[in-house]
Amino acid sequence: MKTLKSMRLHIGIFGKTNVGKSSLLNRIAGQEISIVSDIAGTTTDVVEKSMELLPVGPVTFLDTAGLDDTTELAEKRVEKTMKVLNRTDVAVIVCDTNGLGAFEKEIIKQLEELKIPYLVVVNKCDVEEKSIGKFDNIIYTSAKNDENLVHKFKEALVKLLPEDFVNSPKIAGDLIPSKSTVILVVPIDKEAPKGRLILPQVQTIRDLLDSECLTIVVKESELQDALDNLKNPPALVITDSQAFKKVSEIVPESIPLTSFSILFARLKGDLEEFVKGAQAIEALKDGDRVLILESCTHHAIEDDIGRVKIPNWLKQRTGKDLVIEHFAGHDFPAISSYSLIVHCGACMTNRREILSRILIANDKNVPITNYGITISYCLGILPRAIKIFEK
Repeated sequence: MKTLKSMRLHIGIFGKTNVGKSSLLNRIAGQEISIVSDIAGTTTDVVEKSMELLPVGPVTFLDTAGLDDTTELAEKRVEKTMKVLNRTDVAVIVCDTNGLGAFEKEIIKQLEELKIPYLVVVNKCDVEEKSIGKFDNIIYTSAKNDENLVHKFKEALVKLLPEDFVNSPKIAGDLIPSKSTVILVVPIDKEAPKGRLILPQVQTIRDLLDSECLTIVVKESELQDALDNLKNPPALVITDSQAFKKVSEIVPESIPLTSFSILFARLKGDLEEFVKGAQAIEALKDGDRVLILESCTHHAIEDDIGRVKIPNWLKQRTGKDLVIEHFAGHDFPAISSYSLIVHCGACMTNRREILSRILIANDKNVPITNYGITISYCLGILPRAIKIFEK
């Protein structure tokens, strides 16, 4: 089974046109992924390639268009290139012996602001013949002639690996002792793929199994029977957010309770920031704009969680006539005019993208929260839903 793209290290490759970005990627991958040409501007869009890069592990390369692209549609291409920063875990800045120009320096400035580690690769030189500048991580190479290129690149990359990639954080296994019993409440509704469970549920089950926990999976209609049949109470109950209210009424207060979406708020984002953002719900006024932000595009069903249920819960909780808008995909719209952003559980994207969005929201003074936090807040059970994390 292939590693999920959302769990891979995302490596963004940036630089001016025709400095050898695509040639570098092709050498590292050992195959022709990107078009290589002497004509500037050959790469016109972001090219993604997922692969196993030992000893790093599963990665996704993001090969971008040239930052000084002067060809047709150049502005849109550069705009797409800059947006890739928001989901880049490690950046590779490629230049030739002419050195770093204004474009590369602007990228480096943004990388440092976003706290994204980066590597400078000076291409088209067989020896370290010119000093490009003082950088903690820099290699001189030739994508065409350097036989040690792949080794040098991997060696430099390993030094930049984020801690949460080297030591993957737990989803729920760190919240309870090993050998504990955990009940997962998994409604089978229209959003669940036929014959399968949705991704956060599958990942949580695997995490608990890896943590040597006894995992019991039930529908909400079977929850009471499961509790009655256990000799001892479970250490934790995890529910789909849509069943939060019903489950909270069944599960005694003495048993910790949270949701898959709240677990992913911690795994993929910043739980404390999302909880803080939810407090803004109480201050919403008539006419305020609320952005429902989704990481992926999907077919919205009749009773869609983001399109229907959350807007209804928000309006019921606040009693206000809110303007609810939706946006899906990797792009990030202008957000200054919004009073609140409600992000999805982010199961289909990486943590870096969510952290970047949180930074942007903070910079614009726009509160940001996520699905699970919002639902539990609207239902009045947020304090209980996050109590397990206080440990």
